[in-house]
Amino acid sequence: MTKVFSAHAVSVDGYITGRNPDAEHGLGDGGMLFDWYFNGDTPSQVFDGFALSEPSAKVFDTLAARVGAVVAGRNTYEDSSHFGGGSPHPSARLHVLSHRPAPEITERQTLVTTGIEDAIAAARAAAGDRDVALMGGGVVTAALRAGLVDEVILHQVPILLGSGRPFFPSLPEHVRLHLVEAIPAPGVTHLHYEVRR
Repeated sequence: MTKVFSAHAVSVDGYITGRNPDAEHGLGDGGMLFDWYFNGDTPSQVFDGFALSEPSAKVFDTLAARVGAVVAGRNTYEDSSHFGGGSPHPSARLHVLSHRPAPEITERQTLVTTGIEDAIAAARAAAGDRDVALMGGGVVTAALRAGLVDEVILHQVPILLGSGRPFFPSLPEHVRLHLVEAIPAPGVTHLHYEVRR
């Protein structure tokens, strides 16, 4: 069965953006969270232009190859300039979860306004035999609350941002994780967790 996972670059103090993220500034002042995409000489086999360290390329491409569909929240969608009318992944359809209309949605994107369960169900249908990736702290938190997340992957960057958009805005209860793998790499440590139910 299709798995649902999140894979986010995150600071040690838990932020997925720096201060003042928006469509004009992307991650605000937290752009260094993605420096590891370009700090090596191993090209990604999935994303053009990415040159990662060898351990990061292996982790990144393995995860990217799993993705059949993406669910992103409205903030992520807006802050990413609507992904240029496409998707953050070169071959996966984007599903945007929002509580309000989005007239800028293109035919390559799907708007879901009826909640996280419906967004993930639509993404599963689009993903076929591949997995569903979640983008944005609000989407991941809602999916965790609904018991729909199988794996959480943190690309932990050794920086304390002190402010920005937190990965997990709030959770109603503890979510227990099981560490599957920890891979240190230049500029990042890749932490792969399974969600315990």
